[in-house]
Amino acid sequence: MELWYTEKHTKNVRYSIKVNKQLVSVESEFQRIDVFDSYEFGRILVLDGYLMLTEKDEFMYHEMITHVPIAVNPDIKDVLVIGAGDGGAIRELTKYDFIEKIDMVEIDKMVIDICRKYIPQTASKLDDERVNIYYEDGLKFVRSKQDKYDLIIVDSTDPFGPGETLFTREFYGNCYKALKEDGILVNQNESPYYPNDAKAMQKAHKIIKSIFAVARVYQAHVPTYPSGHWMFGFASKKYDPVADLKEEWWNSLGIYTRYYNTDLHKGSFAIPNYVKELLGYA
Repeated sequence: MELWYTEKHTKNVRYSIKVNKQLVSVESEFQRIDVFDSYEFGRILVLDGYLMLTEKDEFMYHEMITHVPIAVNPDIKDVLVIGAGDGGAIRELTKYDFIEKIDMVEIDKMVIDICRKYIPQTASKLDDERVNIYYEDGLKFVRSKQDKYDLIIVDSTDPFGPGETLFTREFYGNCYKALKEDGILVNQNESPYYPNDAKAMQKAHKIIKSIFAVARVYQAHVPTYPSGHWMFGFASKKYDPVADLKEEWWNSLGIYTRYYNTDLHKGSFAIPNYVKELLGYA
């Protein structure tokens, strides 16, 4: 008998991965958590039926959500990461010795516990001495912070269930206040390809653009995400993600990456015309 994990991308499109076995399936206070062992993609983390990461391609997503802002501002020392229970973004951030403090806010402790046990590839740096984990709602956590962080990374789930509040005007407005005067916000911004995903992308970008002086989107190829075409948001109080790229400085650090490089950094902000049209830039 063959076992397959299948995700519904639209009512007419489904994406399937052949799996060897199911390693865990539990209901937390917030969501259903599944981990599968697959033949092609290694271990797979699924929340409420939606694929969050696979061991084979997670580096593409995690490198692009972390290295892009740091290559723009060499003075980043205090970082807030919201979501990211799998630990992949934390792993990438800990590659920088000059980052002094990483506050991580994850609403569901069970996600972290399961990733520590079953997906150490991403969770391996959660015990870094610079990392402080708070098991709270990201919206409530950031509400009380002001002029505190150099960088906020919103590595949330999709805009429903536990992640729904992380796509609101209140949340992004509070992120703005929580950032220092040269602070940067990076968020996962969904896919532009399928209509429902595109609506979430449009909504988030419209809100962020109304709050921050600089608001851009950039893209990466993540094969196991819907359509494979994935967007991120870059917002800042002063920095332009391309004009202010510290290319020589970043390359001098010798940071090991498998996807990100400074040429790709510049190119990732050159977005297709259909995405420009969705965002009102065409």
